[in-house]
Amino acid sequence: MNATPAVTADVPELHNGGAPAGPNGWRERSRRLVLRYGPAVWCYAVLKLVGFAVFMRLLEFSGDYLEKPARFGGGDHPWDVLASWDGWWYQQVAQFGYHPQLVPITGAGDFTIDQNSAAFFPLYPGLMRLVSDCTGLGLYGAGMLVSVLASLFAAAGIFAVAERVGGARAGVIAAGLWAVCPGSGAEWAVYSDSTFVALAAWSCYCVMTRRWIAAGTITLVAGLNRPTSAALIAAVGIAALLDLYRRESGVLRPVAAMLMAPLGLLGYVGWVGWRMGDLGGYFKLQREAWLHFFDWGQHTWNAMRGVLLGRQDYLFAFPISDQLAALIVMALPVLIVLLLRLRPPAVLVVYTLVTIATVLGSQQIFGNISRYLLPAFPLFIPLALALRRLSWPVLATVLGTTAIASGWFAGYVIFELGIP
Repeated sequence: MNATPAVTADVPELHNGGAPAGPNGWRERSRRLVLRYGPAVWCYAVLKLVGFAVFMRLLEFSGDYLEKPARFGGGDHPWDVLASWDGWWYQQVAQFGYHPQLVPITGAGDFTIDQNSAAFFPLYPGLMRLVSDCTGLGLYGAGMLVSVLASLFAAAGIFAVAERVGGARAGVIAAGLWAVCPGSGAEWAVYSDSTFVALAAWSCYCVMTRRWIAAGTITLVAGLNRPTSAALIAAVGIAALLDLYRRESGVLRPVAAMLMAPLGLLGYVGWVGWRMGDLGGYFKLQREAWLHFFDWGQHTWNAMRGVLLGRQDYLFAFPISDQLAALIVMALPVLIVLLLRLRPPAVLVVYTLVTIATVLGSQQIFGNISRYLLPAFPLFIPLALALRRLSWPVLATVLGTTAIASGWFAGYVIFELGIP
């Protein structure tokens, strides 16, 4: 697809040589960056803070967290919930490192391998440990700090991408929509989601602006954060091939991006397999210990059928969160068509479609589809373009009301009524 011509930013970004050298030049560069990205970051932060406050109040009202184990959605305080489930595993990696192994469970039937931390990629827990050592914060505080800061960088990256498609106003709204989307409860938790979306958004932006070496490097790093980086790797690779075909950026830089992009993902998966003594050890661990594997959509079909018929005869059934997930699945075709009508750059199309295909085509907790689709931020662009026609007071009312509601459906439902 042909990329839509870039819309001139209200405040142009300064590149090397765009500001005079010395302290005054850096101050001017910083001022312009704040003017450009500040509105989107503030919009995101305010909306997110509203939803987060509602989420914490709902936890406090219910008190259910007091009756649950700390590892499984419980704790002594409402905020302890944010470090449970996957957050517990990330803290284990940050504190103790990895011990990759394939240990059979006696008498476990078809599922014969015990769970271990090798299923969780190293970038996020590594950042947790680094921040903890540098600041004196505990691993929980360090993980939250990393997630919150990463979410702000993600909001800026989403703005940068959406701005090139629909202008600055649409970019601000897109960042705001990411703050209130159905899976956004994981953005401010001890989870790696915000870190990945920050890397994905900026990698896509670098491809759109033909900064190929930067795109390859960021994608390499993203491959150390989550296995879903496969969608980003595919997007960067296909965009680079199209660039080579059109002869727009020469040969060396697009080829370098293609070669660099998969190294992080392949490196970690290969290391796990080497440590386990089985080259396919990571995938065997995911399949038999965590029940996560690509099944060509069979589990999604079973879950959708169960929800529509009012039955819970499928794996990982959580009634309320599954109903929300079913609504999201039914909305996806509409969002995809609206995105494609904009004729966005190929990197956004490939990245979004592959992300959706891997989510819907895999066996995993169906109620978590909203969280698994967090990386598919380009889907917010057509919505942002539609909402930009509203006046600021009306828009503030729409987003503010959605932010309040997100404290329930993006936070409480996932963390307390399901499994994030």
